[in-house]
Amino acid sequence: MAASNQNSDVRMRGFCSRHTVEDALSWIDSTVLRLASEQVELAAAYGRVLAVDVVSSLDVPEFDRSAMDGYAVRAAETVGAGDYSPVSLRIVGRAMPGSPANVAVAEGQAVRIMTGAPMPDGADAVVPAEYATASLSVVELTTTVSPLKNVGRRGEDVVAGSTLLKAGHVLRPQDVGLLASIGQSHVEVIRRPRVRIVVTGSELAVPGSERRPFQIFEANSFIVLGLIPRDGGVVESLVRCRDEQDEIRRAITQPGADVVLISGGSSVGAEDHAPGSVRELGELPIHGLAMRPSSPAGMGRVNGSFVFLLPGNPVSCLCAYDFFAGRAIRLLGGRSADWPYQSVEGTLTNKVASQIGRVDYCRVRIAGDDIEPLALSGASILSSTTRANGFVIVPAMSEGYGAGTRVTAFRYS
Repeated sequence: MAASNQNSDVRMRGFCSRHTVEDALSWIDSTVLRLASEQVELAAAYGRVLAVDVVSSLDVPEFDRSAMDGYAVRAAETVGAGDYSPVSLRIVGRAMPGSPANVAVAEGQAVRIMTGAPMPDGADAVVPAEYATASLSVVELTTTVSPLKNVGRRGEDVVAGSTLLKAGHVLRPQDVGLLASIGQSHVEVIRRPRVRIVVTGSELAVPGSERRPFQIFEANSFIVLGLIPRDGGVVESLVRCRDEQDEIRRAITQPGADVVLISGGSSVGAEDHAPGSVRELGELPIHGLAMRPSSPAGMGRVNGSFVFLLPGNPVSCLCAYDFFAGRAIRLLGGRSADWPYQSVEGTLTNKVASQIGRVDYCRVRIAGDDIEPLALSGASILSSTTRANGFVIVPAMSEGYGAGTRVTAFRYS
């Protein structure tokens, strides 16, 4: 960790030293604990994280059933059946899905059966309809079937007592369908983290509103609004504040959020009130990081809520969210801490310069095996992230990568 004077007011003075990215990640991983669970209706379970293992209380299916439309028979009686030597059986009933035949198949008999219908007692196979010619009471079969042919056995999909899904699994549509198939109407999932976005800056105008001279349109909230659901969180509220300490403090201390994201006001300017407010209201163990961009980022806790300082420059905001805030939100919601991006291997077309002791977040364009660096600086150049389709991380122990180096890149979702 950096020296203890890191906790002093850095406004108009700068950071005496900076924390490493590893410091920050270690603090998150050791401090953030998974939230409690809650029950939700099955129709609301898509994308949620299971809190407990799901064990089936029943077999699926709970009975032997036909896998074809045709005739339920005794397989041994079809031996030798063919186009020129059909086997004739007497039709003694009909089985439909949800409506069994209620008759046992005896020697020389068959039951007309539809797909999904319960197999009648005495029958052990189904002859498909295309190999059968029926009159009112007799069917002629022109193919041989073996025992259990075209029969779905009890429990072939799910066996009672088996574990279907493990705790920590993110529920996909097919998973929810499986839960429905065992009759489950509710499911125990981890509560989604409630995230408050606090946007600071007297110079900011809301898109669509009137903009005064020398104001700029605010963009950071729209970036994180799209990232929070990706990481399993829900937006609790969006609060916009001027660069006034009392407004910022009220936004931080208002109850109801598990995570508070403060956009802007995190650096060393005279009007950067967020770090001091967090420190005075709670704790700010991390402020100032050896990384580019996002060096003014910070993190701490106030009244049980995790607070993340996201720099006002848009690229820095995106980077700090992805490195730190997004990780905390995922961990709170029981998800993996790992990057939620697909990784690809490729070859750099140009060099990437860095310096020992600093982590660099480099925007790149990925095209086949080529990885082209687009911008190595300019944290306010948000368009660099739209021209890019991914990024490369240069670790702190590296001075960068030369052209032709094989690297791992992460694709923007």
